[in-house]
Amino acid sequence: MTSLTGTQETTRRGGRGARQRILNAAAELFYNEGINATGVELISAKASVSKRTLYQHFPSKTALVEEYLRMLRQAAGNLTDPPPSDSDSNPRARLLALFDSPDAADTPMRGCPFHNAAVEAAEAMPGVQDIVHAHKRNYIDGLTELARQADAADPQLLGSQLALLYEGAAALSTSLNDPAPWAHARTTAEALINQATRDVA
Repeated sequence: MTSLTGTQETTRRGGRGARQRILNAAAELFYNEGINATGVELISAKASVSKRTLYQHFPSKTALVEEYLRMLRQAAGNLTDPPPSDSDSNPRARLLALFDSPDAADTPMRGCPFHNAAVEAAEAMPGVQDIVHAHKRNYIDGLTELARQADAADPQLLGSQLALLYEGAAALSTSLNDPAPWAHARTTAEALINQATRDVA
């Protein structure tokens, strides 16, 4: 009996799990190579599916980009969700933890995938813009709520300041391919939080 190759076996199984493989392949390629630079042919090859199968699950590349971002949003969760039982539930500590430096890696730093998508999509993918806007607004709302829980004098102001600081650290560390800006941002975040909570005391 002739053995099947991986791709043939996948085809014989009727493409079981094809949708998730497509999403996983797209997520890796979109983030590392860029949305505009990644074609459906490359995604299909990486996911071991035909272009026909890809389009059966996602009628267009835009639909795939939108679902990729929705998947990231779901994985990220909300800042105000209860923290894991083994983590610090102190709101101040949770705010500062957002600025912890990412581990140094051999691969280049690519920054925030939502920011990247907003830049690449521009006006060509309005659905993508809507998802990015919703995610960023939700993020600011989460920071504001944590600031309120930390007893900041003006939670909305502190939330907006920390959001701006976070975006700046993400952008600069990407531009420099260096995690150092995160350490500077954490120091600044701590000073902002201290000032905001000291104003209440």
